[in-house]
Amino acid sequence: QVQPVESGGGLVQSGGSLRLSCASSTNIFSISTMDWYRQAPGKERELVAMLTRAGSTNYTDSVKGRFTISRDNAGNMVYLQIDSLKPEDTAVYYCKIRDLWGRDYWGKGTLVSVSS
Repeated sequence: QVQPVESGGGLVQSGGSLRLSCASSTNIFSISTMDWYRQAPGKERELVAMLTRAGSTNYTDSVKGRFTISRDNAGNMVYLQIDSLKPEDTAVYYCKIRDLWGRDYWGKGTLVSVSS
């Protein structure tokens, strides 16, 4: 298995939007969940959005209504649409793919910086 690859980060102004992408090479029939995490400077990594095999989604409270996780029809890409960005959203965003055997595959992350 090869680690997923994130893209789409950048510097945006408060109130702006970004769409993060994650390309997974895990066999789509072996995927359990596709998740986005973030780690802000000096803070622990936190789960922000989860997409299950069945298509269910879950978000941490601080991003509900602003973040949307989705995947493409082929199942190889997972996206994170981020709207109404706030300075506190500044972090490195990581994609994690979990397979049916509980193995996790992490990307290297993409940096999102939000200026006030």
